[in-house]
Amino acid sequence: MPHSRTVTGGSGTSAEGVVPEGSLSERQVRLKIPSVVKKNTVRLALSQAFVGSGTQMIPALGALIILQLTHSATLTGLGTAMIAISRFMIAYPAGKISDRFGRKSAIVIGLALGIAGAPMIGLAVVRDSFPLLVAGFLVFGLGMGMIQQLRVAAADMYPPSHRGQGTGYVLMGSLVGAIMAPGLIALAQWLSPTLGVDPLGLPWLFIPAMILPALLLVFSLRPDPQQIAKNLGKYYPGYQSSPKTTQVTQSTVSLRTLVSYYPTLSAITASLAVQGNMNMLMFITSLALKEHGHPLPAISVSVSIHVIGMYGFTVPIGWLVDKLGRRVVMLGGAVMAGAGALLVPFSPLYFIITLGTFLVGLGWSAVYVAATALIADSSSPEVRGRAIGINDTFSHIPGIVLPLVAGPLAAVWGLRAVGLLGMLLMVPPLILLFFLREPSPGKYLSRAKIG
Repeated sequence: MPHSRTVTGGSGTSAEGVVPEGSLSERQVRLKIPSVVKKNTVRLALSQAFVGSGTQMIPALGALIILQLTHSATLTGLGTAMIAISRFMIAYPAGKISDRFGRKSAIVIGLALGIAGAPMIGLAVVRDSFPLLVAGFLVFGLGMGMIQQLRVAAADMYPPSHRGQGTGYVLMGSLVGAIMAPGLIALAQWLSPTLGVDPLGLPWLFIPAMILPALLLVFSLRPDPQQIAKNLGKYYPGYQSSPKTTQVTQSTVSLRTLVSYYPTLSAITASLAVQGNMNMLMFITSLALKEHGHPLPAISVSVSIHVIGMYGFTVPIGWLVDKLGRRVVMLGGAVMAGAGALLVPFSPLYFIITLGTFLVGLGWSAVYVAATALIADSSSPEVRGRAIGINDTFSHIPGIVLPLVAGPLAAVWGLRAVGLLGMLLMVPPLILLFFLREPSPGKYLSRAKIG
């Protein structure tokens, strides 16, 4: 858990007279993380770990399953696109459910959908049924989209000075999933001749047993993280929020509100770019490795390293988010994601391809943690689920479109063209983030302008 830290408060007034959340006037308060927050954080992190073994199956096996069922390289991005479509559809409704009924309700629904969707994908492979595969991807994607409220729950339980690290601890749970997934795939390959089940379909039949413990852990959360967010002063003695702590409130939550506030516009743009970049590179990584003769277990290991980049460093990233600020970390993430996009398709070497996919994951992670903290800084607990849901909704648009574009692009101009496109996606967020003003972590000058 994050260590206690002295928080020094000043006036912290922005260019519009907005005092950032949690700033204290002429006071020093040593915030100690309460035991109930630590216990809930562990439960959320373990839940993320069990879920992570399932989410990794999409980049590891999705393109190969599509290729096997359709015999078309042009459609290999369809699996990733289906998951993105599901997440696009569910992100805002998940946030609305989360804000109205609590974070637990939204996460439980998501886990139930994951338990239902994973076997549909496995059976689709076994039965060679493309319609069932599409349905399975959609249902599983809806579940994974709702489970994104895990990070909202993490952000809820921490004040701004610890928010990055708190979010990072929960997201690091997916690292365990990254380690377990290759084992599941290897086990499926070993058992498939005995069971007579396709090795691309069998891993999906294991996923419900992996998600069930997460369901039990979420049920055990006490209290709901949203209740902690509404009463931070109760759990952190000495913590005081300023009279006006947020930009997005019950009466203003909307895409228009978020994009009209320069800090959240920058965060949404960065999220959109790294999500699109990663969705493209996830599916071309397995294709690039297969094209150069690397076996399925090696492909799974490479994708696992990508997922380690996504989640293995979320705690130090969260520390940097709290120490250096949201802007600096997002800038670094965008640079790494662009560099990784170039490495994946430009070399036949396993090490270089894997390094590229690792950097894509690490860059995404930096933006993901920092953007979550920034949007949580800017929204009240009553609307935080929807605010982050809006960000997720629009960040998945390129995740839907770009994999579908990247398939034909790779077929006509090769995988290198996809890598160049991934790099170019990073240019808009780099420009916006360069001009973002964050005098200290979590404090923003909202009148920042280009020029």
